[in-house]
Amino acid sequence: MTDSNPRALRLGTRRSKLAMAQSGMVAEAVREVTGRPVELVEITTYGDTSREHLAQIGGTGVFVSALRDALLDGTIDFAVHSLKDLPTAQPAELALAAVPKREDPRDVLVARDGLTFEELPDGARVGTGSPRRMAQLNAWARALGRQVETVPIRGNIDTRIGYVEKGELDAVVLAAAGLTRLGRIDEATDHLSPDMVLPAPGQGALAVECAAHNAQLAAQLAELDDPFTRAAVTAERSLLAALEAGCSAPVGALADLQADGQAVTELRLRGVVGTTDGSTLVQLSTTGHVPASLGDAATPLNMGRELAAEMLAKGAAGLMGERAL
Repeated sequence: MTDSNPRALRLGTRRSKLAMAQSGMVAEAVREVTGRPVELVEITTYGDTSREHLAQIGGTGVFVSALRDALLDGTIDFAVHSLKDLPTAQPAELALAAVPKREDPRDVLVARDGLTFEELPDGARVGTGSPRRMAQLNAWARALGRQVETVPIRGNIDTRIGYVEKGELDAVVLAAAGLTRLGRIDEATDHLSPDMVLPAPGQGALAVECAAHNAQLAAQLAELDDPFTRAAVTAERSLLAALEAGCSAPVGALADLQADGQAVTELRLRGVVGTTDGSTLVQLSTTGHVPASLGDAATPLNMGRELAAEMLAKGAAGLMGERAL
């Protein structure tokens, strides 16, 4: 085989429309960086086939483990995940080679009649499979002097929006990034401010993973890395790890990079933990300096750990069902 006809790189992806769209975008970027063709290899994960609610099947890793198995046995060369699906502990044999520039991290509402969240009637039925969203939506409704009924749902974006179109639900809450990547963000009737609903740690970001021993590929994939996104999601995931919570726990986190003129100088990290009925929320934030070398992960890591310690001191542990005390 000559270099003029290099072997195609095999990119492992979940089969959903959204996963295929995300992987297609990364494949195009990898083609440009490596000069090699990239073929998509569709892999079905446990999270795709199980009909249980994510909170019941454990949340963390259910969409990831089959892709990681394929990486380790050499079936694929690299994989693309939604970063919020990745467990916080990184296996030594796999490299998180790139975290590309993040899409909008916010949640959005898709509601009947073009309604915003604050316009929903008392008792509105709002679909979401996420305890994190349930906790914050219920708290927000309570602050407005109203109640919403959060209804656990699963399924792809078509299925979820279909519940609203058929009149079974008044609204559903989805990640802005998914709708944007599918070219459907116009269907959102309200972008939910992080002041009211903090997203899942890592939401809107992708993770590009390969085998750690494949140093040449890891170095090429690293060209897709966005250091600002990596610093932000490192802080968010450090908070999640220090709370010892999986992605099915009711934890929200968002790190914003604060610019002073042209230069990014500070990182603000906000975190929330709550009971799913919204009656109790622990919300805190912290600010730290962005490291001069963006490759230095110590600052965001420490910020996440310190904020988690403050949240635990304020009673966060008792609000997370799956934390063993």
